[in-house]
Amino acid sequence: MHSSDRSREDIRRFVAQSARQDQFLEVVSGEEARDRFHRHLDLSPRGEERVPLSAALGRVLSTDVTAEVDVPGFDRSVVDGFAVRAADTVGAAEDRPVALRLNDEVLAAGHAPELTVEPGTATVIATGGMLPRGADAVVMVETTEAVERPDGLFVTLTRPATPGAFVAAAGSDIGRGEVVLRRGQSLTSREIGVLAAIGLAEVAVVRRPRVAILSTGDEIVAPGQPIRIGAVYDSNAAILAAAVAELGAEPVSLGIAPDEDEALERQVARGLECDALLLSGGTSKGAGDRSHRIVARLSDPGIVAHGVALKPGKPLCLAVTGGKPVVILPGFPTSAMFTFHSFVAPVIRAMAGLPPATVEEVPATLPVRLGSERGRTEYVMVSLVHGANEGELAAYPLSKGSGAVTAFSHADGFLAIDAQAEAVEVGTPVSVQLLGRSLAPADLIVVGSQCIGLNAVLGRLIAGGMTVKALNVGSMGGLAAARRGECDIAPVHLMDPATGAYNTPFLAPGLELVTGYRRMQGIVFRRGDPRFEGRTAQEAVAAVAGLPDCILINRNAGSGTRILADRLLGAARPTGYWTQAKSHNAVAVAVAQNRADWGVAIETAAKLYGLGFLPLQDEHYDFVIPAARRDRPAVRGFVELLETPEVAEALRAMGFRRQ
Repeated sequence: MHSSDRSREDIRRFVAQSARQDQFLEVVSGEEARDRFHRHLDLSPRGEERVPLSAALGRVLSTDVTAEVDVPGFDRSVVDGFAVRAADTVGAAEDRPVALRLNDEVLAAGHAPELTVEPGTATVIATGGMLPRGADAVVMVETTEAVERPDGLFVTLTRPATPGAFVAAAGSDIGRGEVVLRRGQSLTSREIGVLAAIGLAEVAVVRRPRVAILSTGDEIVAPGQPIRIGAVYDSNAAILAAAVAELGAEPVSLGIAPDEDEALERQVARGLECDALLLSGGTSKGAGDRSHRIVARLSDPGIVAHGVALKPGKPLCLAVTGGKPVVILPGFPTSAMFTFHSFVAPVIRAMAGLPPATVEEVPATLPVRLGSERGRTEYVMVSLVHGANEGELAAYPLSKGSGAVTAFSHADGFLAIDAQAEAVEVGTPVSVQLLGRSLAPADLIVVGSQCIGLNAVLGRLIAGGMTVKALNVGSMGGLAAARRGECDIAPVHLMDPATGAYNTPFLAPGLELVTGYRRMQGIVFRRGDPRFEGRTAQEAVAAVAGLPDCILINRNAGSGTRILADRLLGAARPTGYWTQAKSHNAVAVAVAQNRADWGVAIETAAKLYGLGFLPLQDEHYDFVIPAARRDRPAVRGFVELLETPEVAEALRAMGFRRQ
């Protein structure tokens, strides 16, 4: 069969399967799913034994850990659907559907795109699939209809897509060069999961139940192995193994099984020799998901719930055979861990002879608006900071998405949004369920824009014994937190469009500005591109702005970099103008991976990815401090350290300068 014919057949199979959506047997409430599960389980202790602890769990780091890769390492779809150019969907409506020709390619997870999404076309993409060149958004398959015409396969859309819709941007979770864990930290399951996600490889009582753990998917790569484009490191297995050990059980790794029935059957049979079996991935509605089909063959009684009205975690599949739990967890790390702790952890604790875990909740206030999806109870991880008044807590959402691996590491707890709510407004009182961590206030609270230069300063404070909590919510979020008295320091880099001045025009009464450092911004491009090499930034932009095949990756509206880019472009709107990246690293990744040809970012990002750089102007990365907190010892320590030659030299080595 010709490759294009196979691609068309794959497209037809994908559309037909997704339209049926027959993987979810019956979506039930969390309470109903839990009751069905426990009804058939043997929850008695598993006897006694003596065994060693795992090598990493509970150990203390001796050095900072810096990410050498981005997580995710590529722009990927968070739904099953079609990769499109958002501009092609403008004006789509029920009475005016837009038809796009389907490309001869199916982008399943783990497979690198080969075809460009040209104007008027779309490409089938599965959850976790890599966004192809030319596309800047994904439309859900549920809102489309496939049509076969004499001149080819088409998909029709009845609503427009916005740039970035249903796309998890590269580097949105972890950026290359970011310090992810600090020297002196004890490793729990959350920290171990972060280590796995950046590719780093590396313990007489009631007998520890043996819990088999199997990762599934062609896109999964074991930590320590070379990563390929479109693949992801297997963080779930490491997180789950550590969480199982924390609960007094023994994790049994079965490795990674490909999306192939016979291999999965063999591994499931091995797992059933243990006391419990956990699989991660293969329970959703993607074309390659097979785990649920294998587990569906179990009996006594077999699957008891497949589909739970929770977010994250809807694809959860619960089964029992011979009194043993068999659970298929969602593939995305945040979804996997929420469902593990809610449904699996209590079962393992009982099997290990441990009492039920105690649950502690604290009242807090939501400082930002949270949108939600009606019909499912939604759980949102948050970080807590003390407000201006004694006893007040503000709950900052860690909104990195279900594919993030750092959210659990940074979270103090989580809050629940009722299934019937469409949003939770700013200032709403909420109840936060703690994740077992102390709420002793940190010495220094930093809320605002993130930068690896800032990490260098904070790392020295932490090494000196200071406790620091840093929340990356962007410059505007940091300013709002400073106005409310919820932070000590707000890192910002905002340019006034009218004057070109940085940061000072945005100060409100009661706020002071401490000069930080300068970050050179400019045009990033792939080395050797003759459209940019040997030119100034202004000359290059003038030359390429009208070229339809020279794709720009832009920054998000409201950012200082976007304001600078708009001033540079004037009235020009190059191809890709509406594609918005949320960080300098995300711009550099898009250019390095040939999904875009140029963008505006800081020089440090260009160096991290081996890109060419045409300088434009310095960006001012400064620190806003509430006047009421200026004399706090931790704040004074930060400002004094910022003035030292040691920090100035460290910043210079990263490509920044103090003045």
